[in-house]
Amino acid sequence: MNEGIEKLQKMIDESEHIVFFGGAGVSTESGIPDFRSVDGLYNQKYDYPPETILSHTFYIKRPDEFFRFYRDKMLFTDAKPNAAHIALAKLEEAGKLTAVVTQNIDGLHQSAGSKKVFELHGSVLRNYCEKCHKFYDIDAILNSSGVPSCECGGRIKPDVVLYEEGLDQNTLSGAVRAISEADMLIIGGTSLAVYPAAGLIDYYRGNKLVLINKTPTARDTMANLVITDSIGEVFSQIKTA
Repeated sequence: MNEGIEKLQKMIDESEHIVFFGGAGVSTESGIPDFRSVDGLYNQKYDYPPETILSHTFYIKRPDEFFRFYRDKMLFTDAKPNAAHIALAKLEEAGKLTAVVTQNIDGLHQSAGSKKVFELHGSVLRNYCEKCHKFYDIDAILNSSGVPSCECGGRIKPDVVLYEEGLDQNTLSGAVRAISEADMLIIGGTSLAVYPAAGLIDYYRGNKLVLINKTPTARDTMANLVITDSIGEVFSQIKTA
């Protein structure tokens, strides 16, 4: 166990209200590619960048193309929780972790057993009719083609926050409360570049701020501990009980 992991373990052992704030890097280690990554193959299939397709305007104007991209690039039903998801669920079970705040939309934290999860950007597992508000699970999107529609004739919209849309206020205030009450904040798998989500960490008031990411982030200088490594690799070495 290297020095960084030892320090992290000591900080966890001494804390009782840990909050984990995670981004895309947590999911990529479960085999879910970052939807923003564009290669030559992407350009053969799509005429617009991912951020354009996943915008509210595009969803309204070009729903067929939106759902073609969404089914192809956003739904990964075979993905399984990795060592980070599992360790965090165990820390919650042990009474040490009070909440997970995530920018991911795959539901893997809940699959691993986490109970208190604030999904800032929603979840692909939830879908609602825009007209009658009936709930649909992920199969309604997977097993339909074109624009999915409800039996009432309304369009079924994934419960994910698109570009140009605001975050859910209840989720946001819950995340702010959890972070402001935390005695330790672990940030993992995010470059902290996506706002307003990244701004939430400013609500942390403690002195145990840990950053775990494969590449440097804009907030490294603020942290009490920085570990430049894979999040799953780090958490696989942490004792959770």
